[in-house]
Order: sequence, then structure tokens, then C-alpha cells
Amino acid sequence: MNRYAAGLCGAALALAALSGPAAAQISDDVVRIGVLTDLSGPYADSGGRGSVVAAEMAARDFGGAVKGKPVEIVSADHQNKPDVASSIARRWYDVDRVDAIVDLPVTAIALAVQAVSKEKHRTVMITAAATSDLTAKTCSPTSSHWTDDTHALTAGTARAVFERGGRSWYFITVDHAFGHALQKEATAVVESLGGRVVGTSRHPINTADYSSFLLQAQSSGSDVVAFASVGDDFTKAIKQANEFGLTQGQQTLTGFLVYVTDIKGLGLPVAHGLTFSSAFYWDQSDASRAFAKRFQERTGAMPTKNQALIYTAVTHYLKAIDRAGTDEAAAANRAMREMPVAFFDRPATLRADGRLLYDPTLYRVKTEAASKGPWDLYEAVRTIPQGEAFLPMNPACAAGQNG
Repeated sequence: MNRYAAGLCGAALALAALSGPAAAQISDDVVRIGVLTDLSGPYADSGGRGSVVAAEMAARDFGGAVKGKPVEIVSADHQNKPDVASSIARRWYDVDRVDAIVDLPVTAIALAVQAVSKEKHRTVMITAAATSDLTAKTCSPTSSHWTDDTHALTAGTARAVFERGGRSWYFITVDHAFGHALQKEATAVVESLGGRVVGTSRHPINTADYSSFLLQAQSSGSDVVAFASVGDDFTKAIKQANEFGLTQGQQTLTGFLVYVTDIKGLGLPVAHGLTFSSAFYWDQSDASRAFAKRFQERTGAMPTKNQALIYTAVTHYLKAIDRAGTDEAAAANRAMREMPVAFFDRPATLRADGRLLYDPTLYRVKTEAASKGPWDLYEAVRTIPQGEAFLPMNPACAAGQNG
């Protein structure tokens, strides 16, 4: 080999070293994770300060550092406004050197921040917003969706309730895109199984009086009254359903996006018998109980599924950085998709499109007589196989094809 060729060879090796594992590094010498949540509005109980605590616990349990570099958790209140959330995400990425954003309740906010993260080539882990579009349509190689999406919330639940005798359905639906999506996907399952929808009532966000809707549902004679809403809309409707005697009758009441804090706030005399599916319940395993005990010591409440998924997602992200040797978004997300997910003893994996796959559980709220403590609220009815719960992957959303 002549001297010129040897020089070219040496240069090539140097470039390879810079672009390969030897160049792997932590940007800014800090792994900075932003919890973008609702700290003061209707989702503050299911997310809020508890979301920040869950992220902090994950960082601390990981040792507070990865590859010798510290892990820092920052947080902000998006005020349930997509423009505010987008502005915070841009500032975090451009100025504050945030490497990843997690949480994101509200569909419009999650979609907005997902778009910013794709543009800025940063990691986003969505643990609260539920629309299945986050992987079915607007997927990204650096985005992952951890919570049970609108398809899982409805398809698995609707099938399970149908199989337990729920052949005819009446929907009380919040009149916006999220409520419409829940009803549409649940209806498709019910009708595909031979059931039918006998009626629908739609109401605006923040409705105060549900009496006319509940009376229509009661008089419909349906087997199931399904509430396609979330947060205050859901809990107010359930409270009034109890006042009208629906919880004492023959109809099965089912929700779709339900948090343990909702049930705790309603109380067992009101919520007992309510049926829904969930990715997480604090009492599902030894691992979940151990985490919940520590979380309760810090917050005074048991973790919601959103908060538990934040702990899971942040832990998995830090493991991926450790494996990849870098917090560069593409490399870290490839590693995230290659490793099994530690999900409180429940088998779970991240699909190539970023969809977390697992087997949700159908739960029913306990009666007061069956409950053994203030947070002993759910009983498991059956496991929902992931094949029933989640949509097949859109081939265009395989990692690297929608980047």
C-alpha cells in the first residue's frame, strides 16, 4: 500500500470511528427529559405533579445518570392549549437542550408536540393522549405511544362487554373528535359481532346537566350505556347516572378512558359495577404494588396508568441510551424498539412504529363490601389479548419509513 492510499485508509477509519460507536455521546453532557403536562387543569390528577414525580422516580431508580452523565427532569404546564405546548416544546429543544418530552394529555396537544419533535429530530414519548392516529397516521421513528389508544380502549372493552351479554348499546358521547373516535371504533366492534347501537346522545364539553341524555339511555332498554368521554365530563355523567338509578339497574355502564383517580373521586357507592379496560392498575402485580407504595409516599395517591407509563417510558428510554451509547434520537429510539419493556411484570414490547404492545385487562369497579381498603377499587374480569386491542401496524409507519 502506498503512502497516499495509506493516508486515505487512515482518514476513512477516522471517519468511521466518528460516525460509529466510538463517537457515541450524550449531547450537552446531560440527559434532559421534559414532562409536558396539565399542572392546573382537568387532567392534573391523572397527570400533573404526579407525572413529574413518576419521571423523577425513574431517573433516581436508574441511578441518576447514564453513561456517566446526569439525568435531569424539567416540567411545564401546557394549559391544555396546543399553541402553548408547541411553543414550550420548541423552546425546550432549541434553547434548553431537552432531549425528550413525555406525558402530553389531550389529542391536539400530543399531535402538535409530535410534529415539533419530528421536525427537530427529538424523542417524544406519549403516555396520556389516546388517539390511535399517533401511530396509524402521524408516526415517526423518534415517537412512541405508550398508553392504550382509542382502538384499544374501545375494541377490547367493547368485545369483552359484548361477550358478557352486552348486545345492544346506547352511547353518551362528548361532542368532539376524541368522543367521536371512541364511539366510532366501539360501534364497529359491536356491529361486527352482531350487536347494535340503539341510540346516541351527544353533549358539549363541560356539560353540567346530563339528565335528558341519561333518561333517554335508560328508556332505550339497551344492555349497555357507554360513556365516550373523559375527565370531568365522564365523572359528572356517572354521578348523575347514579342519581337516576342507572347504577342500580340491569344496564351495564362502561367507560373507555378511566383513571383510578376518577373512581376514587366518585366513590364505590357511585362507581361500583362500572366496566372498562386499562393498561395498568396499582394492585396488578408485586412490581406494581412496590412502585405504587413508593409513589403514594411522595404524592398521597396511587399512580394512575399515565403516571405508571411515564415511569416505564422514562426507564426504558434511559436503558436505550445506555445501550446505544448516545441520546441521539434515531439511535436511542432504535434501541428502544429492540429491547423488551419492563412493564411491572407484564410482557410488553415497542413495535417498529412506536406502539407499545401488551395485553390490557378488563376491570369492574368493586362494591363497598368487596373492597378491603381506600384504594382497593378494581377487580379483574379478563385479559384482553393484544391482537384484539391494537390495530395492525401501518406498513408506512415502520421505523425509518416515516421520518
